[in-house]
Amino acid sequence: MTTTIQTEPRSGFIRASFKAFGVIERVGNKLPHPFWLFCILAGVIIVLSSILDAAGLSAVNPSTGEPVVVRSLLSAEGMQTILGDAVKNFAGFPPLATIMTTLLGIAIAERSGLIDAVLRQTVTRIPTKYVTFSLSMAAMIGHVAGDAAYVTLIPLGALVFRAIGRSPVLGAIVAFVSISAGYDASPSLTTTDVLLSSITTAAAATIDPTVVVSPLANYFFGASSSILIALTITIVVEKVLAKRSDLESDPTEAGDVVDFNDLLATPAQRRGLRFSGIAALTFFVVLVAAMIPPSSPLRGEGGSLLTSPVIGGMAFVIGLFFGIVGYVYGRTAGTYSKAADVVAAMTHGMKDMAPILVLFFAISQFLAYFKWTGIGEVMAISGSASLERINAPGWAILLGLAIVISVMNFIVTSGSAMWSLAAPIFVPMLMLLDIEPATTQAMYRIADSVTNCVTPMSPYFVMALGFIQQYRKSAGIGTLASFTIPLAMVIWVVWVAFFMLWYALGIPFGI
Repeated sequence: MTTTIQTEPRSGFIRASFKAFGVIERVGNKLPHPFWLFCILAGVIIVLSSILDAAGLSAVNPSTGEPVVVRSLLSAEGMQTILGDAVKNFAGFPPLATIMTTLLGIAIAERSGLIDAVLRQTVTRIPTKYVTFSLSMAAMIGHVAGDAAYVTLIPLGALVFRAIGRSPVLGAIVAFVSISAGYDASPSLTTTDVLLSSITTAAAATIDPTVVVSPLANYFFGASSSILIALTITIVVEKVLAKRSDLESDPTEAGDVVDFNDLLATPAQRRGLRFSGIAALTFFVVLVAAMIPPSSPLRGEGGSLLTSPVIGGMAFVIGLFFGIVGYVYGRTAGTYSKAADVVAAMTHGMKDMAPILVLFFAISQFLAYFKWTGIGEVMAISGSASLERINAPGWAILLGLAIVISVMNFIVTSGSAMWSLAAPIFVPMLMLLDIEPATTQAMYRIADSVTNCVTPMSPYFVMALGFIQQYRKSAGIGTLASFTIPLAMVIWVVWVAFFMLWYALGIPFGI
């Protein structure tokens, strides 16, 4: 007898959620592509700056005691920013060079097959009773590969679950939620760390140009969060979702029985992993040993580690690390046979980067206009003064930020685009309330991640549904959302509570 998955939810709460999703999807579909959205916003800033300049809007920077006035972009100086500085605005966009440098190395590792092999080993080398946690942790590691993790891990999760006699639908859901809801949590540094820290540094410069937010600014919190989220997903899945009666596959879609051994890494892949692991260990040992002497050139002024070239050049260090271990893996596993293969891998990585570069051009112009006009600084000063007047505690302000970003993320699903909009306002505002940029960024990352698995505006929501429909033709948006909504709700509460505890104890979020 075939069990039919319900495509419509049973509970009133879930039905209400789907109605909300329908509204979000309709509104989101009416929005233009993010490139045009930022072009429109740039036009709004041009007009708004003229109106506010004519109105004489200003504020006093409490850090310097100097007045801040809104300047019109329709002035002679404003035209220089719009036309004369267009190339400089793009070339000087903080994330541009850093993300490209990092991706060169990650492309070498990804094209060599290293990341896919690591994910397979993480999932398949663990006892089957821990497979849910193993799959979820593999997703946390897979965040290094960015969006490519979706393509690799969702079908792998389904196959692994089917191979051990469990529902492949559940395996796909575990992989999807782990990647999406925990997107900004990882035990290793990722391109997201580089990208967001660059935007945060630029936003902080409005108040204090000396502030530098490194890619390691949230590392301690992110690495700890990856374990917490994997445990949370495991508990909810095993104690609640796995007991649902609508997880069976369609008999006609089940396909051949999967041999678990077929999912294991091949001897060549294992050899590659072994040698790349040695290369990774050697890289860290050499780097640490070189930084130990107080007079090391890898230390900063006065022997400081925080201002060292390694921290300042973390984007290049990350790229170099992945480039070396990726090349070693490729040579020993046989995926790279000559030096030209490495160049081809980096070239392919840059091709994948093209849509982001196009978006960066529009974002860079918008942010340059926004900064030059002084609108962001006036908003930050006025906003912080209002929060100070009501004497709102730091934790309440950060919780409010989490709620606002979580709602915005239903429609604007690009993390970099969202932070480009939010950081110039929230980072300076909270700095004036003695909340460090790294703390604001850490809370943003929680809110930006969790709702990824429930918004119909995410292309990966549709992708996950496509993989699930390979096993259940009757599955629809309702099927997937009825699993992801409870997971997202629990993850949001647990992760925010974890942040509040971390914040209350004064534990550093990173370096």
